[in-house]
Amino acid sequence: MANVIKLCKGLDIHLQGQAEEKKIQLKSNGRYALVPDDFEGVTPKVVVKEGDTVKAGDALFVNKQFPEVKFASPVSGKVVAVERGERRKVLCVKVEADAQQSFVDYGKKDVSKLDGKAVTEALLEAGLFGYINQLPYAVSTNPSVMPKAIFVSALRDKPLACNFDYEVKGQEQDFQTGLTALSKIAKTYLGVGEGSALTNMKDAEVNVFVGKCPAGNVGVQVNHIDPVNKGEVVWTIGDPTVVLFIGRLFNTGKVNLTRTVALCGSEIKAPAYVDMLVGEELSTLLSNSYDASRSVRIINGNVLTGKPTTKEGFLGAHSSEITVIPEGNDADEMLGWILPRLKQFSVSRSYFSWLCGKKQYALDARVKGGERHMIMSGEYDKVLPMDIYGEYLIKAIISGDIDRQEALGIYEVAPEDFALAEFVDSSKLELQRIVREGLNILRKENA
Repeated sequence: MANVIKLCKGLDIHLQGQAEEKKIQLKSNGRYALVPDDFEGVTPKVVVKEGDTVKAGDALFVNKQFPEVKFASPVSGKVVAVERGERRKVLCVKVEADAQQSFVDYGKKDVSKLDGKAVTEALLEAGLFGYINQLPYAVSTNPSVMPKAIFVSALRDKPLACNFDYEVKGQEQDFQTGLTALSKIAKTYLGVGEGSALTNMKDAEVNVFVGKCPAGNVGVQVNHIDPVNKGEVVWTIGDPTVVLFIGRLFNTGKVNLTRTVALCGSEIKAPAYVDMLVGEELSTLLSNSYDASRSVRIINGNVLTGKPTTKEGFLGAHSSEITVIPEGNDADEMLGWILPRLKQFSVSRSYFSWLCGKKQYALDARVKGGERHMIMSGEYDKVLPMDIYGEYLIKAIISGDIDRQEALGIYEVAPEDFALAEFVDSSKLELQRIVREGLNILRKENA
């Protein structure tokens, strides 16, 4: 019997352009790239050269600090470029895919007969281990520290989010195998939404979270089940497709990085789902899907935590949505803020849209105001269902007071936990960036 945890705080933002539960077929152009920045906290060391041929599952780069943590190529083919930026930072490793795909065979394994060490070694060998994150610091984890628990969130509740219950349909066996494998390493918790088909999963403690966004954030779930204290480590999988990657590895012996992606947003003509490989170029997906004459923001991920990209960008390692919304730079509103703004959404009642109930909005990417002094009004607390003082923690990070940050619970948070607070923030602060910088400083101090 699953535990039910009800959350009172949060905010659901209803946007136009939700993907219809049907899949469109996509013919890839054969261009792929693995981007190290998709794996937070990893310093990449490239282990291939331009002109090398690789199989799907071969390592393209490793984590410099922990060389045993490899990152696998999603396809077989020829390495055509290792792109670098300032100070020779690795931006991506590009692979031109073969017409006929070949895979590294890691061998099928019966996870019920493996122990935690064997599971970890199998994930390291196949280049999948780096997809698992950890708290504290919200970075890609390393095998040198074993966790007290592993948390998996299969609840996606951000605006326009890809429905994981739809993605996992027909792949339940792979998901169960992935959970069983993780449970060999440490006690595993699975967080799901109300009415989910995954409540009967075995080898994990299932918790049903009832409430508004961000109930699906794995950090929120950790906070309500088994909070992280200083000196403790938990592994987190906020992207449940990673469990499918793990399950496929043990069931087939091959690395298969296929994921279901929601093509969504108010600018998309026909929002739908599509199966893509991690690192696949977006140009095929986005061609003719929206009006190219309009000024739009293409987001690799969801509107709250995703990164701006272009048609020439590549599907992120953890992206389950490609979202296209208006940029807003061509908006010309006479009288500006004094208008009733029935087509705009606000958490305050300064817009009359609060009378419209659960109306869906076509919001654009404008910030609508400049950065200003921080107002201690309790705004963050209304949308942050965690047992921390969000505003005081942000002030402690800005001021660089490490002792106060620790006392206020920085070890429990990830930048995505402040995504909604950033949306409602009347001070227009970049809260996710502030939290990430604070975590990076703390990680360096405690190294």
